[in-house]
Amino acid sequence: MKRTSRILVIGGSGFIGTHVVSQLAARGLRVVVPTRHRERARHLIVLPTVDVIETRLGSADALDGLISGCDAVINLVGVLHGQPGGPKDPFGVEFRRAHVDLPEAIVRACQRAGVRRLVHVSALGVSDDPAVSGPSRYLRSKAAGEAHIRQSADLDWTIFRPSVVFGADDAFLNLFASMQRKLPLVPLARPQAKFQPIWVEDLARAIVNVIDRPTTFGKTYDLVGPQVFTLRELVGMAGTWGGHPRPIIGLPSGIDRMVAGIMEMAPVPPMTIDNLDSMSIDNVSSQALSPELGITPSSLQTIGPAMFAGGNERRYGQWREQAHR
Repeated sequence: MKRTSRILVIGGSGFIGTHVVSQLAARGLRVVVPTRHRERARHLIVLPTVDVIETRLGSADALDGLISGCDAVINLVGVLHGQPGGPKDPFGVEFRRAHVDLPEAIVRACQRAGVRRLVHVSALGVSDDPAVSGPSRYLRSKAAGEAHIRQSADLDWTIFRPSVVFGADDAFLNLFASMQRKLPLVPLARPQAKFQPIWVEDLARAIVNVIDRPTTFGKTYDLVGPQVFTLRELVGMAGTWGGHPRPIIGLPSGIDRMVAGIMEMAPVPPMTIDNLDSMSIDNVSSQALSPELGITPSSLQTIGPAMFAGGNERRYGQWREQAHR
């Protein structure tokens, strides 16, 4: 098997992507990162083996141009919020575009270019049984995206299903910490929903580790941390670590849906009805972590307290140091 040397990372300028790209660059691999706004990826531009290309992925020609000369593709694209579609649309426009149409387009681009290796990040809660419909448009769209990849027998694919991902720049714990800085109390939908958070560095390391590992081809892996927490516990820890712990008020069934409906009208909604539907099943895994991934997941309680120390400038300096600049 030819060793991978150049990798296209779609979604590489985002939260998870930044860590994946950084780890790939640290191993001396060349990385191509497409982005709609090059300035927003300036933290990656300083890495010497990374090519940041400003483009939009709206056409087959764009994907073909990006994948040319690459040995592998990593797809990290995901969105948490999307508007409902019509009565016959199980996904809605945003979820369909990001989670269904894009994976299908990536598979076809790989096939046209003769690139066999594809690593795809999906979501915990997606069922292995295609006959089982997920409780939310988010999970249903993720399942449909997986299906496109599984059906591509000519690709060497690996699928990851992470639980909620935490890290210094995440949009989960930081959101709840921010809410507690601004509000006297936190009204919380589904406070007993369970999660098994994984540190972004562990997720990124697992993704990078499997690139040249044939034993992972054609397999799907749950990626979770070592501990299970309720949503109430996670919100409480975020408030404490952020320095503004507030009372948490669990919302009763029915009221939580009404509140989520109001919240989803915000420009950046902290909660939507579809998020609520996703939390109707626990975001945990009973699957033992495979040694093929080469990681020992870190505990949120170990990493969490340091997450809110420092800021973006400190992390930008760390990336520059890694780039030897």
